[in-house]
Amino acid sequence: MTQHWQSTFGDQDAPIDSRLDKILVGRSAPMRQLKQVLNMVAPSDAPVMVQGETGVGKELVCEAIHAVSGRPGDLVAVNCAAIPSELLESELFGHEKGAFTGADSRRVGRIEQAQGGTLFLDEIGDMPAALQAKLLRVLETRRIQRVGGRGEIEVNFRLVTATHRALAKDVEEGRFRADLYFRINVFPVSVPSLSERLDDIPLILEAMIDRRQTQYPDVMTPHFNAGAIQALATHGWPGNVRELRNVFDRAAVLFAGRVVNAEAVCSHLLPMQGMTALAAEPISAAPAPSASVAPADAILDSIMNTDTSVDMRRHLRDMEVMMIDAALKKTGGSVSAAARTLRLQRTTLIEKMKKLAISREAALAS
Repeated sequence: MTQHWQSTFGDQDAPIDSRLDKILVGRSAPMRQLKQVLNMVAPSDAPVMVQGETGVGKELVCEAIHAVSGRPGDLVAVNCAAIPSELLESELFGHEKGAFTGADSRRVGRIEQAQGGTLFLDEIGDMPAALQAKLLRVLETRRIQRVGGRGEIEVNFRLVTATHRALAKDVEEGRFRADLYFRINVFPVSVPSLSERLDDIPLILEAMIDRRQTQYPDVMTPHFNAGAIQALATHGWPGNVRELRNVFDRAAVLFAGRVVNAEAVCSHLLPMQGMTALAAEPISAAPAPSASVAPADAILDSIMNTDTSVDMRRHLRDMEVMMIDAALKKTGGSVSAAARTLRLQRTTLIEKMKKLAISREAALAS
């Protein structure tokens, strides 16, 4: 159904809202069709279900829907798979003081926080059955009750959900409520995989380079030549855009300030499985290490086997930036948790973040 109605209505001649192009990078036919659909659907209040493989950028699609919706409230995102089931109800509905052990004060839930805006429930297929029933009631009555509360609170939000699961099959097999499924699946939107839009790889890389240069103006970035782009296009991309982001982050450390070519891509940036044979070409500025060398040893190989000098301080700084970024993303922006992950004192990590101009917001957005 999703592909059918998208192909039917996604080829209209209406101009695309510029905010969609800013958030969703790509000009391939599948992306143009997706943007045409969002251009029509976003201004309405109808629930949207965003479907697609892991890593395709479903949260970005939700961000685009909210940006074009015209709703004045916030976009509030909840990952139903990342929150323990026993805590998810309080996270969504909030709680009153004393509602349970540890509830020392009133807490406003995510649904209330989305008042006048958009509520994004990611991985809704992982929502427990009991909460599915409560969410259905909220959608029908537009009222919620905090955990431990007595009165009801009127709410006004636009619901966008996302899943990588086949929810229709889950409904058939009794793992997801049929009535809730039909309530949230008013407009199903399918996000294309990266393998379906390989022509967008250069634009996506360009956007990643621009974002990195904006966040870290003193850190040199890699650039990808035509051979590198061709090599990237031969990969299957099971991890989609998220996997491409990891490849770019790896290149940012190993080839900072240099031009990446096909040999560098094959030897150091992508797994060999699924790669076709490509003609080798010299790497700009310094030859790539042999394919038998681990990517983490590429800089050492350049020191030992070439006449090219290596800026050690810059490479160490780049590595610190990448590790701190990764730790902050892993911990949802918690500096304390990131410090534990990196085995640093919290004050030490804060000092490094100031020195390297790293912010939690930028790390989470990257």
